[in-house]
Amino acid sequence: MTRSIALVGTSGAGKTSIGRLLADRFGVPFVDVDAEIERRTGLEIREIFAVHGERHFRDLEREVTVDALGRAGVVSLGGGAPMTPAIADALRRHRVVVWLQVDPEVAARRIGVDPHRPLLGDGDVAATLTEMLARRGPVYAEVASLVVDTTARTPEEVVEEVAARVPATADAGADRA
Repeated sequence: MTRSIALVGTSGAGKTSIGRLLADRFGVPFVDVDAEIERRTGLEIREIFAVHGERHFRDLEREVTVDALGRAGVVSLGGGAPMTPAIADALRRHRVVVWLQVDPEVAARRIGVDPHRPLLGDGDVAATLTEMLARRGPVYAEVASLVVDTTARTPEEVVEEVAARVPATADAGADRA
């Protein structure tokens, strides 16, 4: 069975580490959208923001995300990606979407001050994540078919839960009704 899973959530939820483990578990490709954008452009995300601005980044993100969601595998989306209507639409149609929830304080400790995350800045990361979650949470909830809390769990524990709960609609090519 080929799995087709998208992971959404805030920074620090574990989308990349859990995504890699899920892809290994199911024997499918893994795409980290941010890493793919960097690969395609030859620029780090922070450089894209600094040189071209957030709007340009979001255009790239939409293109890469919709492309990745069109193929079988596990896709780790950027935290703000579901806020783009075309991405939210693609998530609704083609994927089992797992919202990896995390307490903002825990996520902030996991992340620390990371210059590669331009929207988090160098101030109070937990407060910034809390504000982002207030805006993004309703969209995550709307596109998600499965919600898993990662706050006090290892990536391996989360993978076990997701693997046990992913429905048959995760098969490649299965559309959500």
